[in-house]
Amino acid sequence: MENLAHNISISINEKLFLKNPESTALGKNIIEHSIFLINEIGFENFTFKKLGKKIQSNESSIYRYFENKHKLLIYLSTWYWSWIEYRIVFSTHNVKLPIEKIEKTIEIIANNVENDDRTAHINESILNKIVIAEFSKTFLTKEVDQEIKEGFFNVYQRIVNRLENMITELNPNYTFAKTLASSIVQGALHQHYLKEHFSNLTNISEVNSLNAFYVNLIKKVVL
Repeated sequence: MENLAHNISISINEKLFLKNPESTALGKNIIEHSIFLINEIGFENFTFKKLGKKIQSNESSIYRYFENKHKLLIYLSTWYWSWIEYRIVFSTHNVKLPIEKIEKTIEIIANNVENDDRTAHINESILNKIVIAEFSKTFLTKEVDQEIKEGFFNVYQRIVNRLENMITELNPNYTFAKTLASSIVQGALHQHYLKEHFSNLTNISEVNSLNAFYVNLIKKVVL
């Protein structure tokens, strides 16, 4: 697929940052290396002090861009989901049959992500690993209701709603379209996590693909 990030401008909720990291070389450096460092040591062990050491910059310089690491993680997740959403729109734009739209959408949501080398400061394949392992930490908090009101999770919700609309288009009489859509989007992350760490708890493997499972599920329960 052509380099999508060069064809679109991904817009991030301005409440997530103090200064737009896309506006400076330092900001892009913060984003690039935060992805590598979070993947390397995990979000719990990640600190701005460690990131500053990694990029040879003062810890205080990172705080000029992000109030805390929680908002940085939401920023990274939002970038990821925005990229996924664009790929869905791009892939389904001229598709007429609802089941084909669903198949293409689930393929994007459930498949492993390959990095596009031409997106200089974003490694999508590593960012995908972070979202699989860490995304739930963005919303399993006491502040989640307020953050939803502030629009922090709008893109994630839009993706669920897009899939819900496709399921409803496939079968307008199916009662649980939103429940199924949200289960697929969030469940895809969980199944990849099980495959990596609890392989005895899932049938997903290199042979049994996750998108095949979800497409089969939809055909069984919706049609």
